[in-house]
Amino acid sequence: MRLLACLIAAGMIAGSLPALAKDDGHPTVKVEEAWTRATPPAARAAGGFATIRNAGPEDDRLIGASSPIGTVEIHTMEMNDGIMKMRHLPDGLAIPAGGTVELKPGSDHLMFLDLAAPVIEGPPVPVTLQFEKAGEVSVEMFVAPIGARAPKGMGSKDHGDMNHDGMKKQ
Repeated sequence: MRLLACLIAAGMIAGSLPALAKDDGHPTVKVEEAWTRATPPAARAAGGFATIRNAGPEDDRLIGASSPIGTVEIHTMEMNDGIMKMRHLPDGLAIPAGGTVELKPGSDHLMFLDLAAPVIEGPPVPVTLQFEKAGEVSVEMFVAPIGARAPKGMGSKDHGDMNHDGMKKQ
């Protein structure tokens, strides 16, 4: 009985940790505060956001992503002469050694295309990020309300009802 309780506790602790990618057994990439927005019923696209930290000694690159909700591309958005332009980054996004990259609204982000169904508040969205060196990192994106600029409490030390990996607290 004591062994079962220890195994359950270990599983709960492991499940609450941020996603880690390993390179030669050393954690290199952490994905934190992963989230997306709910979409209206007819929407065909949605954005995905997160903070990516590269604790490794070498630069890495986010080269792709996948999700059962639709096709995923890496995009950037920028303002030129008062006009917002979004474009696909087919070569991915650099994640510098010892650095942090924020995927956020109005900037670099994931783009979910050809949605299979509307994204709804409640269940998290599973996403697998593909890094050039760190490999695959699976995350679950918290779903914020339609039009949210960020989930309540994200971006501060108090994450409200969010864990650091973007998952809703139990």
